[in-house]
Amino acid sequence: MGGVTSSVAAKFAFFPPSPASYRLITDEMTGLLVMNPFPHRENVEISKLPTRRGTEIVAMYVRHPMATSTLLYSHGNAADLGQMYELFIELSIHLKVNLMGYDYSGYGQSTGKPSEHNTYADIEAAYKCLEETYGAKQEDVILYGQSVGSGPTLDLAARLPQLRAVVLHSPILSGLRVMYPVKKTYWFDIYKNIDKIPLVNCPVLVIHGTSDEVVDCSHGKQLWELSKEKYEPLWLEGGNHCDLEQYPEYIKHLKKFIATVERSLSSRKSTCQSENQSSDVEMPRQSVDRREKPRQSVDRREKEKPPKGQSKKSKLRITFEQHLDRSRRSVDLHEKARKSVDHYSHHHQNNHEIERGRKSVDRLDRVRSE
Repeated sequence: MGGVTSSVAAKFAFFPPSPASYRLITDEMTGLLVMNPFPHRENVEISKLPTRRGTEIVAMYVRHPMATSTLLYSHGNAADLGQMYELFIELSIHLKVNLMGYDYSGYGQSTGKPSEHNTYADIEAAYKCLEETYGAKQEDVILYGQSVGSGPTLDLAARLPQLRAVVLHSPILSGLRVMYPVKKTYWFDIYKNIDKIPLVNCPVLVIHGTSDEVVDCSHGKQLWELSKEKYEPLWLEGGNHCDLEQYPEYIKHLKKFIATVERSLSSRKSTCQSENQSSDVEMPRQSVDRREKPRQSVDRREKEKPPKGQSKKSKLRITFEQHLDRSRRSVDLHEKARKSVDHYSHHHQNNHEIERGRKSVDRLDRVRSE
């Protein structure tokens, strides 16, 4: 079964829109890259990023003036940046976050061919850009993976021990498990999320529709159960694979989640600052101890043990790297075509009616917040 399954999956796994929904042009006035047919926006930057596998991907960065978090969004299987453009703008506005989206190799105007391991290199390039170009820190980043995008999202999240949070939107347990109810992981499987989710050391939010006909809701529920740090999941009653953004609960729950993890990080930073100040006071005492017998006032302070948090972080980082080596032993094979592909519906601006969208695309025209 393995050889047949892997060959079929490799042929049908990825569905980049053809032709691409946008073109890249250089603005004559500014010299900046822009996505045609979208007008230039002051807070949106388009760039080309080289990957470690020799391809060049297109990335879109949306800046929010009051953001304290940055969302790195990995889109679904049959979409590109042109189809996600308006959604990204709306998410940045409503969630008050900076947002980076990117096209996988072979999608949109990105070069190369789509594959499991190319998507891993693609998300790494996007994350590197966030750090080096936009100054984002690991603890400020929230990884967001939709459907197939849950694969590169969890692969990277398992290697970032100080990550702020992870959002899994209609995620898959693995490529093979979408097609067959297998109970164990096979070597030829792809996107082995079921093995990587226990390695993620940050809050995890899972969003899944209960009527998903492409990826059964059981995938999201099992990934949530396997998460170390579970956040209240969102099971959208009647939701399918491509329409979850249409539900008012979607944006409300995301807002609540982001506000929670931002408060949690602020609290941890305050604790760390207090510990650092305490550690700084201890320094003079240590130099006195080397030269002379400690005085009585120093003896009292000897009882105050410095925190050992740093050694735990070091051990955690080593553990993550060891687990990573085991988890990435998969081959560059792809999942079998599913009976439908990721697509979005138009959202009516006044009464939230769900209208049928374009064929085979992951897209949302408007996100409404209640």
